Amino acid sequence: MDLHRVRTNGIETTVATAGDGPAVLLLHGFPHTRHVWQEVVPALAARHRVIAPDMRWAGSDAADGYDAGTLADDALGILDALGEETAAVVGIDAGTPPATLLALRHPDRVRRLAVMESLLGTLPGAADFLAAGLPWWFGFHAVPGLAEEVLAGHEAAYVGWFLAAGTRGRGVPAEIRDAVVAAYTGSDALRRAFSYYRELPRSARQIEAAVRERRLTVPTLAVGAHPVGDALARQLRPVTDDLTSHLIEDCGHIIPLDRAAELLSVLEPFLRR
Repeated sequence: MDLHRVRTNGIETTVATAGDGPAVLLLHGFPHTRHVWQEVVPALAARHRVIAPDMRWAGSDAADGYDAGTLADDALGILDALGEETAAVVGIDAGTPPATLLALRHPDRVRRLAVMESLLGTLPGAADFLAAGLPWWFGFHAVPGLAEEVLAGHEAAYVGWFLAAGTRGRGVPAEIRDAVVAAYTGSDALRRAFSYYRELPRSARQIEAAVRERRLTVPTLAVGAHPVGDALARQLRPVTDDLTSHLIEDCGHIIPLDRAAELLSVLEPFLRR
């Protein structure tokens, strides 16, 4: 993969590219970096120009701008900087809300949308998933200043827990784990990551406003695994014109690393349609 430092929307971040053809933009979540896509990029790059940025919280030193709307603008700016008029956009976890907002706000720039293992703010449909409340780390991360103070010096153990849980204990390659841990080491790096959670109420309002104004018209694929399952598809169904949903069995939250082949078996045909 080729690495670029791309400046856009007030930030500079690292963007990896590979292959030629119609662009596919891959937006990772937390605690991820662009390396979360490592197992699927070679196959996608056989037919596409794959673009995998480090998101604002993992690749820049931005003090603010962690709401979904600004993150969507980051993604659009990356396409502009790389000369891509349109792209298929793929988001996982915290990359899903900005990917969806990008498709809602700029349907002329998004050919297809694939999203996985996330919720879209407070849109109806996720009641079953939320019956026991949000996952514990949402509240922990949301308290300004707390999580970064508690976790400084313990980043490897904390990030490692998410990587293990997100693959149902199977783990990830050491080089990916090391890259992810490095991106989230230090109080400033942690603060940037947790700022995404602290902006979730604002992001939810942005999503609600967007779906009040227009429907999601681009062809959309919702992929679920453990633990989100079909909750994302349920949120999308009432507001989406063309929705395909798929559940991957015995798969953890970090689908591209836990079940890359199964994800590709669904994602590649969807992108070629």
